[in-house]
Amino acid sequence: MKKLLVYLKDYKKESILAPLFKMLEASFELIVPLVVTAIIDVGIANRDSGYILRMCLVMVALGLIGLLCSVTAQYFAAKAAVGFGSKVRHQLFAHIQTFSFSEIDQAGTATLITRMTSDINQLQSGVNMALRLFLRSPFIVFGAMVMAFTIDVKAAMIFVVTIPLLSLVVFGVMAVSIPLYRKVQERLDKVLGITRENLTGARVIRAFHKEEEEKARFEEGLERLTFMQNHVGKISAFMNPVTYAIINGATIVLLYAGAVQVDVGILTQGEVVALLNYMSQILVELVKLANLIVLLTKAVACGNRVESILEIPSSMPKNNTLWKEESQTVAQTGKAKSQDELALNKKGKDAGFEIPVVQFSRVGLAYEGAGAESLSDIDFSVNQGETIGVIGGTGSGKTSLVHLIPRFYDATRGEVLINGRNVKEYSLEELRQKVGIVMQRAVLFQGTIRENLRWGKEDASDQELYEALEVAQAKEVVEGKEGKLEAFVEQGGKNFSGGQKQRLTIARALVRKPEILILDDSASALDYATDAKLRKAIRKMEGNPTVFIVSQRTSSIQHADKIIVLEDGEIAGMGTHEQLLKDCGVYREIYESQYKKQ
Repeated sequence: MKKLLVYLKDYKKESILAPLFKMLEASFELIVPLVVTAIIDVGIANRDSGYILRMCLVMVALGLIGLLCSVTAQYFAAKAAVGFGSKVRHQLFAHIQTFSFSEIDQAGTATLITRMTSDINQLQSGVNMALRLFLRSPFIVFGAMVMAFTIDVKAAMIFVVTIPLLSLVVFGVMAVSIPLYRKVQERLDKVLGITRENLTGARVIRAFHKEEEEKARFEEGLERLTFMQNHVGKISAFMNPVTYAIINGATIVLLYAGAVQVDVGILTQGEVVALLNYMSQILVELVKLANLIVLLTKAVACGNRVESILEIPSSMPKNNTLWKEESQTVAQTGKAKSQDELALNKKGKDAGFEIPVVQFSRVGLAYEGAGAESLSDIDFSVNQGETIGVIGGTGSGKTSLVHLIPRFYDATRGEVLINGRNVKEYSLEELRQKVGIVMQRAVLFQGTIRENLRWGKEDASDQELYEALEVAQAKEVVEGKEGKLEAFVEQGGKNFSGGQKQRLTIARALVRKPEILILDDSASALDYATDAKLRKAIRKMEGNPTVFIVSQRTSSIQHADKIIVLEDGEIAGMGTHEQLLKDCGVYREIYESQYKKQ
């Protein structure tokens, strides 16, 4: 949590002024009982209505000045808290963007969303309340006691006994309840996790008629949360009656002692009323302080959770100098090619051979926390312009293999090379300018079709967009929409069919004209004829890109220059369609399962 306080450094002025104005307001509040004393002892005693009116105006003035101070303090506290929350949220988001898929898998999407939203909101509220009340409440408690001593030392001794007793009860209840509040937060996180699963998987739940089971699971989580809330609520509720019993007991003693001293002329009636007002102020402020500490405890717990995400190191560190130089090159040319690559390619051509565009050299991949490798001893090379098919059974490692090329995951052993350079030597920006990938799940973002397509290239012209749409067989989709490129896309592309979404996501990847195009089972919703047209159009693309097609269909990859067959994370066969039918049993089995054996 301490590390997060650095984000308050730009709000030093606000962080100082907010509590100062709050204490100024508290000072005026401490003066009010003295004004009441004057009204009783002078105005009422002498039946001086003019004096009473003047003192009442003084009270109104104190109230207005206090209100002004309070509003000013709130302004500075809110400015500091919101600014702090914004900076933490920006930093957390920026840090998450550096994560590879390994770190995202490790933390979990639900956890990252919770940290980004409710945890930072709780942290922001904690900072706001701390700036407003953390100094004000103790200031009033001890200020009231000091003011009581200025009135009468003997009567003030009642405060000396009452304040420790109240503190013991308040902070004792807090000491027991704070750990329980942490458990409440943990159970709330679980309920939120169940809620998110049910909302994102609503269609699957309905498809398998699991509504009642999911309701029961949700209710069970909710019951456990409710039980813990009630348990901690009962403990917290213990504080109010006990504190009021103590304060009322102290008030009775104070009235008795005050009455005796008024009777003998040591105290005036107004001074007794002032002492009672100070006693009430102490009670209110101690309760406020207790609630503040509970809030701060929750905020600190949330801050620690946010900090734990910020402390997760990215597995893809950036070399700052290299990053800056290559980013500038990318910005200027759109596609950066290092001098090393050019030199390697020239050297290769001069020697009569071509440097492979993509090369896997004894590559292995083990996921975080996994007991065994998901990919083992992957070894192959691909030349420019070749089309590579990747096929295998479910869980064979097809997606894992292609995700190593743009560094969504890093190989745990061996090397993945692009144009003769290890992918780890590239900046992520340069690397991903070279690679266009269409994921298994087609995702569109809320906005227009044009805005979605320009994710591939921000300054793409309409002509470039339509060229990509034509290759992706998506031109008719756009032409059929009112507004064409300006047609609205709902969140997640809900107003498009599965096939339309797939074609638009393919077009988005093609807009940047990548050197390497990866289609990760991204044509599964297309009919065979459209799929064939898509593959034919990609082959004729300008720039002659190297294409990886991951598919479950042998029809989608049978015309590839090379087909890689995976089984249990290892290469079971590699070659053309005809070669694999003859020599690879795994491929032959997949093919025959899709076509009748001739």
